[in-house]
Amino acid sequence: MNGTKTAERPPRMMRIREVAATGILSEYTLRALYHNGELPGIQLKRLFLVNYDALCEMLNASTSQAKSKE
Repeated sequence: MNGTKTAERPPRMMRIREVAATGILSEYTLRALYHNGELPGIQLKRLFLVNYDALCEMLNASTSQAKSKE
């Protein structure tokens, strides 16, 4: 290698309904997170695309915090 950083994989961007279909969270919960401004993603006019990788990291971090409090 010539010392340059290898290109990272771009994040997976999905619609709320597509994320809900994975079973990670319900569509209702995802929409509630969106309305509270807590859902990682990007707004493109009327379309909101969820950053699926960032959402998974967010959920993993909150799970870790909950386990450490026990």
